[in-house]
Amino acid sequence: MNIGIVGLGLIGGSLGLDLRSHGYQVFGFSRREQTCQQAISRGVVDQASVDPAILAAVQVVFICTPLAAIFNTVEQIIPHLSTNTVLTDVGSVKSPIVKAITPMWTNFVGGHPMAGTADSGLAAAQLNLFVLKPYVLTPVATTPTQAVSIVEKVVRSLGATVYYCRPDEHDRAVSWISHLPVMVSAGLITACMNESDLNVLALAQKLASSGFRDTSRVGGGNPELGVMMARYNKEELLRSLHQYRYSLEALINLIEQEDWISLEQQLKSTHLARPHFLESDLG
Repeated sequence: MNIGIVGLGLIGGSLGLDLRSHGYQVFGFSRREQTCQQAISRGVVDQASVDPAILAAVQVVFICTPLAAIFNTVEQIIPHLSTNTVLTDVGSVKSPIVKAITPMWTNFVGGHPMAGTADSGLAAAQLNLFVLKPYVLTPVATTPTQAVSIVEKVVRSLGATVYYCRPDEHDRAVSWISHLPVMVSAGLITACMNESDLNVLALAQKLASSGFRDTSRVGGGNPELGVMMARYNKEELLRSLHQYRYSLEALINLIEQEDWISLEQQLKSTHLARPHFLESDLG
């Protein structure tokens, strides 16, 4: 099977490495000739071009551009595709993408691999990025079952765990476990940087260890990605942020009231709840 990858960054590059290792022929499309050459030299793709006509002979195309570029990218490549070609994307928000692309291309299957690193770009691409990671597919009532089956087959070959849900369900779920953590983590860093005593701030920076590293990691990631999460999943992210603010206020009240028993109960509850969000990592 010939597979096209549009957007040769971390996700697109990692897809290419994995797909080629499983025997697929991979054709890359990028707006920059330098990126095309780097993808070929790294073994990410078999062929790459700045001309979307390179996608004419592929059966499946993965759109791996930033969220804001997906719609225009699909418009650009559609004239060069076979009518039977299956399109799928890797965007972290699904409702607006599915609503926009489905009328344009019948064989479109929304997708979102829940995998990544703190780094970005083609240089960060790696083999086996998707192994045992959740990969969400969000077909709608009009999505052809054959198109869904084809995408699922390719995704399973990556070693990923496939989940199905509606686009709106996806967006609400990821607002909790992906988009909210980015904003919370960014808020943590901002709060620390607002320390008025520069000596204390310098000391905190020297003492920061695993606890701060773990809780601040996603807030120190790709700024463009964080903005796209907020822009395209605004309503669900705001819902999550308001609930988080309510939770913080409840904790503040417990501490102000020196209600250590209730605080301990709360922390016991979160201690027991956390593993349920990490079962995929434990498997």
